[in-house]
Amino acid sequence: MKTILDELALVVDTLGLLTNADECARYVQGARYGNGKTLAVVRPTCHEQVMAILSLCSQYQQHIVLQGANTGLVAASTPDDSGKFLVLSLERLRQHIEVDVDNRSVVVDAGVTLQELNDALEPHGLFFPIDLGANPSIGGMIAANTGGARLIKYGDVRQNLLGLRVVLPAANGASAQELDVLTGLRKNNTGPDLKQLFVGSSGAYGIITRAVLQVHRLPQQTATALVVPRDQAAVLELLRVLERDCSEYLSAFEGVSGPALAAVVRHIPNMSNPFAPEPLPEYCVLIELTSAANPKITGIDLEAVLMRCLEDLFGDVVENAVVGRGKDLWRIRHGISEALRHEGKMIAFDISMPRSSLVTFRAEALALMADRYPWIKVMDFGHWADGGAHFNMVWPQDAAMSYDAKIVDAIRSAIYDLVVLRYHGSFSAEHGIGPYNLQYYHRYTASSAQQLAGNMQTLLDPQRLLGLTWFGAV
Repeated sequence: MKTILDELALVVDTLGLLTNADECARYVQGARYGNGKTLAVVRPTCHEQVMAILSLCSQYQQHIVLQGANTGLVAASTPDDSGKFLVLSLERLRQHIEVDVDNRSVVVDAGVTLQELNDALEPHGLFFPIDLGANPSIGGMIAANTGGARLIKYGDVRQNLLGLRVVLPAANGASAQELDVLTGLRKNNTGPDLKQLFVGSSGAYGIITRAVLQVHRLPQQTATALVVPRDQAAVLELLRVLERDCSEYLSAFEGVSGPALAAVVRHIPNMSNPFAPEPLPEYCVLIELTSAANPKITGIDLEAVLMRCLEDLFGDVVENAVVGRGKDLWRIRHGISEALRHEGKMIAFDISMPRSSLVTFRAEALALMADRYPWIKVMDFGHWADGGAHFNMVWPQDAAMSYDAKIVDAIRSAIYDLVVLRYHGSFSAEHGIGPYNLQYYHRYTASSAQQLAGNMQTLLDPQRLLGLTWFGAV
């Protein structure tokens, strides 16, 4: 009697089905969380194979975990430890990148990585401007609605998505269905915008196989500075001035705490204090201005613009600044997560709130941690311009108290209560909702919203075959 593995082997080539535990090992281990077991890993190379695989899974009632580049941080792309889930990896679905220069768009397979996409766009003077510390797949970026460090200028994935092609499971063993809204239109008011249903869905609503993305002109000018503000309140003063005086040029405004900066200097190779001989500051802000316009035509020197803006603020809002050395300064920002891992066991937070609340929140959260958990090191950084904060902390390796998961859960609940209930923010600004965040989704999301999201999930995936996330009320 044939099994689903026998049937799958007929759909994909010899490299498309992995059943050996050693071959499957890297597909069951997440980037930060998630370490399970799998029935097998199936790796299609085209949309038609995905359709056939999902039809078989519907027939056999086989549950699936979708996986792109497996860079997510909420365990949405790895199976649990039951061994019953099939991992459907889209890493081989990456043959198609079609650039439309005149439309400033690109049609791209879901398994193509961000780096591969930008490598293909660069010869045309274009790029996809979602700036991340990892190299995710395009399908995964859509499923998580990633944002990144340059959201203030370019928006998140949702704002740059023009079209999708999605495979949907059917009920009662019927063949999978295709939803094709693969259009490069920026204006199309002919009904509900169905592609947006799948953005931020963690793969629970359907399998994205191809997308049309809006892309942007590569900057012809960039100016970068690492700035020490007078105090925390001055961070927002600085942001207001930059948005007033530099407006459309402002592409990044990233806060970095002194402890996080110190960790980078300690642990990232060839990194030193950028403010030397001055000591490391308590807090600093990485600022970037960019312009895609030809400076010979506009006559604008962005570095001179940034210098003048900062000079006007010195002694009042700004205490110190390093201007230029853009690559070195971005190495600091991108090196934080790696540096923190060397400090101890990381306790990561991906939160957001109205940016007007960031100063008060940070002061209250730091006081809470100092009062209740004084041995924990807060080493935070974040996207102040869009209200995002990675309020990360470390349980030091040499702490007198050994790491305790129950204490970490209490810390997480305390910080999330502060973020969501007091400051009307989000417990997951850009990482999405996977098994790791699911309990907080059900805790903080309005019951009416959960009910509607669950109804949509049942409609699109009637057998609940896709993933480990249930959006409905529990």
